Amino acid sequence: MDKRKEANIRVKAAITDTLFDLMSEKSLHDISITELISKAGVARVSFYRNYADKEDVLMSLVKDVLDEFKNTADYDLSNPYTLHHIKRTFEYFLKYKKYMINLYHSGFGSMVLEQLNNFHESILPEPKTDTEKYHLYMYMGALYNTVIFWLQEDQPVSVSKMAQIVLDQTK
Repeated sequence: MDKRKEANIRVKAAITDTLFDLMSEKSLHDISITELISKAGVARVSFYRNYADKEDVLMSLVKDVLDEFKNTADYDLSNPYTLHHIKRTFEYFLKYKKYMINLYHSGFGSMVLEQLNNFHESILPEPKTDTEKYHLYMYMGALYNTVIFWLQEDQPVSVSKMAQIVLDQTK
C-alpha cells in the first residue's frame, strides 16, 4: 500500500479513536477540534483533509464499517432475512461494540439506524410493494434495537442464538 495512504489511515484512526475517548468523558458539543487534534497528535489540516466536522468523523466510521461488511461478504447480500446475514450483523456490532454503544449513548443511534437503512436500500432489490418496504424498515429498526440491547447487556446470549431468535421473529 502507498505510504501516504497508510499514513492517512493512521491519522483517521487516531482522530476517530480520540474522538470516541473524549465522547466517553463529555458531549460531542463540548469537544473542540483543537482539543481533538491535540490529543490525537495530528495536524488541523489532516483533520480537515478527511472530515468536514466532528459529526463527519462519526458518519465516516459507520459508513466505513458498512463498506467493510459489504466488501468482505462471502454470500449474496440481497436477502437480509437469512440466518447467516443476521449472525454476521451481530458479529459486526460486537466487533465495533465500543463505537456503537458510544454512538447510541451519545444520541447518535438514529444516525446509525439511518445509515443501516441506506446501506440496505443500496444492496437490496427495490421493494415491489409498500408492505415489503415497511417490513424492511420494521425489520431494520427491530434488528438495530435488539443488537444494541444485547450489547449493553454484555451479550448474555451467544451470537448464534441471537441470530436464531431474530430469524424466528421474521417469519
